[in-house]
Amino acid sequence: MVNSEKKLTLSATGQNVARYLLDIGAINFRPRTPYILTAGWASPVYIDCRKVISHITERRAILNLAIDLINEKISEYDLVAGGETAGIPYAAWVSDLVSKPMLYIRKKPKGFARMSQIEGDLKKNDRVLLVEDLATDGGSKVVFVNALREAGAIVTDLFVIFYYGVFPGTKQNMNKLNVNLHYLCDWWDVLEVAKNDSLFNAESIDQVQEFLENPTNWSKKNGGK
Repeated sequence: MVNSEKKLTLSATGQNVARYLLDIGAINFRPRTPYILTAGWASPVYIDCRKVISHITERRAILNLAIDLINEKISEYDLVAGGETAGIPYAAWVSDLVSKPMLYIRKKPKGFARMSQIEGDLKKNDRVLLVEDLATDGGSKVVFVNALREAGAIVTDLFVIFYYGVFPGTKQNMNKLNVNLHYLCDWWDVLEVAKNDSLFNAESIDQVQEFLENPTNWSKKNGGK
């Protein structure tokens, strides 16, 4: 399937975030030995947003851009929630910067004591902004959104630092959840910066472009689903 989410225009914010992520080594191009992602897709690119926690200057810059976007796009929410585990630090930083209480959500209820899946103080009809590090095809967010709603929360928005923006089904997953996806940066931003700054060799750039143009075909040819 040819990717229908290709950006027609690229934002300065997206490219700035892409450059921060490239500078700290959070992004890797590896077309000859592709990564197999959790969802089963083969990919010539991989991002590790967990690296951001160790780089204070870049982290602060990314979070400032995140707050700008959240303030612009998301007007009403009472709490900020992060999913286990990578979303927790991002939710904590956002919660502090916007002065809203925080929750975190387990992937499944703990098997003892209160059997709680959500930690923090959540009341019925509280409006919750879900904050995560990244989204691939959106499938893993279903667990967190459903857990919040089952506990009585209202969830209409998801914010991530990085969105793959290539795999089919993501928009459908978000539409089924009735959740708006907001993000700072995607692979189109990364590819543009990588090209302009000559960060990878021509073969790697070409393979990544081929993947972005037709991720389903590229994945099947390279051992993915």
